[in-house]
Amino acid sequence: MMDDWRWMTATALGEGIASGAIDPVALAETYLDAIAAHPMRDRIYARVTADRARAEAAAAAARARAGLRRGPLDGVPISWKDLFDTAGVATEAGTRLMAGRTPDADAEVLRNATAAGLVCLGKTHLSEIAFSGLGLNPMTATPPNVNDADAVPGGSSSGAAASVAFGLAAAGIGSDTGGSVRIPAAWNDITGFKTTHGRLSLAGTVPLCLTFDSVGPLCRSVQDAALLTAALEGSRAPDLCRATGPLHLAILDTVAMEDLRDAPLAGFTAATDRLRDAGAQITHLSVPDLTKAFAFAGPLYTADSWAWWRERIEADPEAMFAQIYERISAGRDVKAADYIAAWNTLRRIRATWAAATAAFDAVIMPTAPILPPHAQRLLDDSDYYKSENLLALRNTRVANLMDLPAVTLPTGTPSCGIMLCGHTGQDDRLLRVAAVAEAALT
Repeated sequence: MMDDWRWMTATALGEGIASGAIDPVALAETYLDAIAAHPMRDRIYARVTADRARAEAAAAAARARAGLRRGPLDGVPISWKDLFDTAGVATEAGTRLMAGRTPDADAEVLRNATAAGLVCLGKTHLSEIAFSGLGLNPMTATPPNVNDADAVPGGSSSGAAASVAFGLAAAGIGSDTGGSVRIPAAWNDITGFKTTHGRLSLAGTVPLCLTFDSVGPLCRSVQDAALLTAALEGSRAPDLCRATGPLHLAILDTVAMEDLRDAPLAGFTAATDRLRDAGAQITHLSVPDLTKAFAFAGPLYTADSWAWWRERIEADPEAMFAQIYERISAGRDVKAADYIAAWNTLRRIRATWAAATAAFDAVIMPTAPILPPHAQRLLDDSDYYKSENLLALRNTRVANLMDLPAVTLPTGTPSCGIMLCGHTGQDDRLLRVAAVAEAALT
């Protein structure tokens, strides 16, 4: 029975604790034992915080006995991407440039989660400095993919996804700058939620690109995503049962439906068929100006990233994976006037997007146009690495560029997700829409 806990949603675990059917201490030990025994533990977890987990679980158990639970997830064990600061425990952001870096305080979202009673199991591996959608990290560790032992897991929240997919955490907390929550969630057949930029605090989080970084959960259901987001924020989760009526969805034809590999197209087509069968109205949408945003997205990302990372990188460039170094160092040559002009143009395109999509509950597309590439080929073929990384992040980047919340849901086709993009700042509304879609897809 206890082993079954590892495959339950965070919501169901919280309900079990509330009813007295699940003891938080036994639950934490179940996960800790599973982590210790797992053959790929060290590829998933950078550090396990067993002492902290046991202390937090014991406190949650005492609150449950006293009828003083702090929230619906009090006592539920989760993992944290290794770029969220943890007091007294190394936070290294998947790079040797930060080896041994040990913060004095928790990141704000971790403090909020702890205040809500969530139990910290440990820190998970990621793409180096979170700057890749593939999850390949030869400098520290490359986590496994649940569907293909030879393939990458997706990144950059690679270990976060693996911790959930392999039953080593009830949920994982990741970050998303260009797709880093949604790609690993899709490639490991779980749910991932990218919040609107600025919704959740970045304080105490090692940045990649401060103008695009966001925080979000990787989990087993939309309800989990809603409860986890509320815990990270220190707020109350929205009621997802509130009726939304038939969904009005738009398939984005611009960029997102181009050059799809067979499996992602098949998974997306099957998912849209099920949504239609459930009553959703689905039409096609083109936003031609979106292509302009993709044309200058690279300099926007790399300039911002280089500004924060350059001193560390210039001090020891050989410590980095060459692909990541090459990508971020491109920001060194971006001119300030070009950067400002690009941002001015992007704001205008965002306004165009908002007007074009206002009538829809969500814009939908395949989460990724490709399946997870094989790790060894990525290491052996530099051109292949570059092309697959760009393709992996192409569709997810729409939400980052347009500043949207977005959810990826499993389609039933392995490693193929369907993504729903909502409206800027309307994260709770998107979660309600995603809950309706989830019911149609399962």
